[in-house]
Amino acid sequence: MRHIDLSVSIENGLQVDRPGNEPRIRYQHHLETFEALAKPFAGLRLEDLPGGEAWAVERIDLSTHNGTHMDAPWHYASTMDGGQPAATIDEVPLDWCHRPGVKLDLRHLADGYVATAADIEAELRRIGHELQPLDIVLINTAAAARYGQPDYLDSGCGMGREATLYLTARGVRVVGTDAWSWDAPFSYTAKRYAATGDASLIWEGHKAGREQGYYQMEKLANLDQLPPSGFQVICFPVKIHKASAGWVRAVAVLP
Repeated sequence: MRHIDLSVSIENGLQVDRPGNEPRIRYQHHLETFEALAKPFAGLRLEDLPGGEAWAVERIDLSTHNGTHMDAPWHYASTMDGGQPAATIDEVPLDWCHRPGVKLDLRHLADGYVATAADIEAELRRIGHELQPLDIVLINTAAAARYGQPDYLDSGCGMGREATLYLTARGVRVVGTDAWSWDAPFSYTAKRYAATGDASLIWEGHKAGREQGYYQMEKLANLDQLPPSGFQVICFPVKIHKASAGWVRAVAVLP
């Protein structure tokens, strides 16, 4: 088997989150932590330790939506499935997180474009795949090539309400994208809203989960290395009590 890492690293200084929502990692070297290690050990000296080193440790100020992560239905609304309480990330069924994967290559769609059911159908026809319940559908957008660049947040197409409901109506419950959001970049949606005053355009892909709850991964990586199908996706989120999202080390397994 061959494993492909579909996750990005959480790093300081990358322009991959909205301003004010960036992670902050403080690194402590082996030579900086002796006092913390020595507290339980009276008389211990730094030179008594192998190599004169204590431990390395990091402290992180982190949003559950930094890095590669999975959004739970609770993120986009308090209800799902027509009025039922929205599920949180610790409630995702584990068997949904290790399933056959399908990659839809939508890199040809323009930045800010809102993908429709017809776009999804066209790509499924092109790759010759019929969706099965609980397939994990991954969307390869133009955003991946801009990761870490100043325009990343404004790159790639998004999934609209119609496209999202097309997937969930066929039993898909976990999806993912290499863009910052499942929806189109906010900069484009803001222009549409300014022109129409139609608030239903805002976060329409996410909000489709009020009708049928689903979980979506964002900021995936290396989707261009995947075939259209014939692989498994493993994407268990970190279990955070009653949280709207959890970090994921997503991996594709190819025969």
